[in-house]
Amino acid sequence: MEQLWSYILTVFMAFFAIMNPIVNIPIFVKLTEGQGEKKKKEVAKTSTIVAFLIVLAFILIGQYIFQVFGLTIPAFKVFGGILIFYIGFDMLQTKKPASVLDPTSSFDESIAISPLAIPILAGPGTIVTAMNFVVNVSVFMLLTTIVIFGLIVLLTYLSFIYSSYIVKIVGDKNFVIIGKIMGIIIGVLGANMLIQGIKLAFNI
Repeated sequence: MEQLWSYILTVFMAFFAIMNPIVNIPIFVKLTEGQGEKKKKEVAKTSTIVAFLIVLAFILIGQYIFQVFGLTIPAFKVFGGILIFYIGFDMLQTKKPASVLDPTSSFDESIAISPLAIPILAGPGTIVTAMNFVVNVSVFMLLTTIVIFGLIVLLTYLSFIYSSYIVKIVGDKNFVIIGKIMGIIIGVLGANMLIQGIKLAFNI
């Protein structure tokens, strides 16, 4: 029983560190800026469900997916790193989104899929971590991993739909500062992921 609780805690902490719901709030706020609560909830719901399904698929048949399509972890890290770097860079900009400048402009709902669901929530780190936890484990451990990841996804969804309240508590100015800091951190993480992918690809 002690070993089981140790496994549960390890998996939970690993997923929480990679998919940190609190850390992702500034990204969600930036991507949905200028939208109403209903639209934000739709984006939050879509992104978290898609992220869960993507990681679930890799947990169950990840090795086969990589083999069939000839995918490699280095290539996945390079592509994910570029996207995440761009998101971090965009968070550092002070420009207003088109939906704020022009209310008649359409909101790109595809952000719920990319970049929010993948690679921000279901990025290379999350997928590789999930796959590592289910290598040569029992069915019970596999199901436990899925349930724990589902819990992290639920926490992420809740942090997204209550992001407006969290921003009010923290304060708009403070949240802008936090958003800029997170932009730097996310940009560096993206660059680091890109470098890791290149190193793995060329065995550096």
